[in-house]
Amino acid sequence: MGLNARTSEKIAFSLLTLSAMTVAGFVVVILAYIIYNGYSAISIEFLTEMPRMRMTQGGIYPAIAGTVYLILGSMAVALPVGIMAAIYLNEYAGENRTTWLIEMAINNLAGTPSVVFGLFGLALFVKYFGFGSSLLSACLTLSLLILPVIIRSTQEALIAVPNEYRESSLALGISKWQTIRHVVLPAAIPGIVTGSILSIGRVAGETAPILLTGAAYFLPRMPDSVYSQFMALPYHLFVLATSGTNIIQTRPLQYGTALVLLMIVLGLNIIAVMIRRHYRQKLKI
Repeated sequence: MGLNARTSEKIAFSLLTLSAMTVAGFVVVILAYIIYNGYSAISIEFLTEMPRMRMTQGGIYPAIAGTVYLILGSMAVALPVGIMAAIYLNEYAGENRTTWLIEMAINNLAGTPSVVFGLFGLALFVKYFGFGSSLLSACLTLSLLILPVIIRSTQEALIAVPNEYRESSLALGISKWQTIRHVVLPAAIPGIVTGSILSIGRVAGETAPILLTGAAYFLPRMPDSVYSQFMALPYHLFVLATSGTNIIQTRPLQYGTALVLLMIVLGLNIIAVMIRRHYRQKLKI
């Protein structure tokens, strides 16, 4: 005898609630572990000074600045290109073989390991274009890495905009581009910002691409141009935890670096969420 509808609904709701609480529990445990082990390393000196003594003393200011530069630089390249590509695929391109090939290429790029992007960036930007191991090479490589995420999220956001918006605008004699710019895009901004949040998290946490294109472990100075090498928190954390000087002695520094990286990503995500909420409230009005 099968379960009745009410019992099935209760079981399904319980399983979904358990799944959500399990995920939230893992996140809380990870955050609590990192905070517990890393808070002792956090200080004004740690956040604002240059590293000293092969990073066993001093701070991580260059790594913090380098990570922020990577996020801003890669998003400045990938966001406009990704949004324009998604607009073309969703609003202009018809369903044909060329579009199918582009869609397949985007799907394949989304599943490509990050180390492959790093090797590609090494061959193209570092060697072929002659940018060298630099902030510019790393930003361009990371922009390629997050491009599929931005394109896909923007496409989904554009698809979610009701066709009635487009039809009503076109019926008033407004051109297609003006309709996209003034009607469709504002309605899709919350979804586009969601894709940007995912991209920020991935850029901030990637190690392999920047390892091959410009990151340095110990560089006690700020990059003076886009052609300079730089420090970054994920690579810095990787070296500290695996092959740094006195790994056991620097354990608090490792957790402190991880905590700072989480705080940077969290802060940028909060800003993005506030922008998304602003536009959602604006659309309700």
